[in-house]
Amino acid sequence: MGTIIFIKNNMMKKIFLILLVFSVAVVYSQEKSSTKNSFFGVQAGLFGANVYNEVNFSEQFTLRSEIDLTAGIWGGDLYSKTGFALVSALAVAPKWYYNINQRNIENKNTKYNSANYLSAKFGFVPDWFVISNVDGIEVNPMISLIPTWGLRRNFTKNFNYEVQLGLGVGKILKSEYSLQVVPNLSFRIGYDF
Repeated sequence: MGTIIFIKNNMMKKIFLILLVFSVAVVYSQEKSSTKNSFFGVQAGLFGANVYNEVNFSEQFTLRSEIDLTAGIWGGDLYSKTGFALVSALAVAPKWYYNINQRNIENKNTKYNSANYLSAKFGFVPDWFVISNVDGIEVNPMISLIPTWGLRRNFTKNFNYEVQLGLGVGKILKSEYSLQVVPNLSFRIGYDF
């Protein structure tokens, strides 16, 4: 014999609805799917957004290309106001999804390469345009190579989140600049097509 629960309190109704939606999302996120040969998507985070394409060469090895809008913020006692700038960047990253086969064996979701990976991100920041609240901001073109560890997971049907942690080197393309350390720290939420 089943039990019927009547919820009288509005707060309890809201909590029940949130738990129900969360449960449905978790069930759908466990949907196992084979990887596609190629897909593209969009992602956004606190410090920028990107459009990307991932091409699978095998189940574990892919090549990701992306166009970024990267944000920068500065301020404090040395500046008269807080500044904000949005600049374009291009990147290509070969990726090795080192645990995708294990996730398949364990019957976990691998849709849209939902797994952990290692990559080598080759980046180029051109001097195309700057969107800023400060006049006269210029971009020094730069290239970079950043070894990166990442975690990519899908939830619901096509939404994803991705974490990237990396530290590499970069060079501003002017003779008076030397090599410098370039971090890659991001958390983004996106949609795959």
